[in-house]
Amino acid sequence: MQIAILTFDGFNEQDSFVALSLLNRVKGWRAMICAPGETVTSMNGVMVTPGIGLDALPAMDIILIGSGVRTRAVAADAALMARLAFDPARQLIGAQCSGALVLATMGLLQDVPVCTDSTSRPWVEEAGVRVIDAPFHASANVATAGGCMAAYYLAAWAIARGAGEGEARAVIDYVAPVGEKAETVARIMGVVTPFLPVMA
Repeated sequence: MQIAILTFDGFNEQDSFVALSLLNRVKGWRAMICAPGETVTSMNGVMVTPGIGLDALPAMDIILIGSGVRTRAVAADAALMARLAFDPARQLIGAQCSGALVLATMGLLQDVPVCTDSTSRPWVEEAGVRVIDAPFHASANVATAGGCMAAYYLAAWAIARGAGEGEARAVIDYVAPVGEKAETVARIMGVVTPFLPVMA
């Protein structure tokens, strides 16, 4: 699996780095920070060199979009948005918090419930989608999550879809706090599992 963690200037470190770390724990998977420029700087001044650029997006198996303090400017930048090539029929696509605004602007969230954080909610609703009070929701190959710690739900969903529920449980178990592993796995997978395809 080739995975892009789509990251823009002003990004929230928790969104991008948690997903990056969890997804790279799956054997044979490669998750990389993807950004428009040669560097990308977080909301707290952490500068990162992306592993791939936007031109690599069509070849990705999974694309996850983190949030940030400049997402409204990203969504309003027609030239930048035109460079984002997603295929929800083939790719797993997810967004966290204000990242949902990017998907909404692309028209990928029509007629489905959307999760985002409280700060981003008015902006996402202005884009014409219905926001719900929930940490995670997925419809077919598109998922949204709300709240910084919801990065675990988004990553678990992507792993379960791409490598199986057992692998998702194993990854969450590995990173869960000592003494709280069983309940952490149960809580995260309890949120994600209802949105996984039913196996015949």
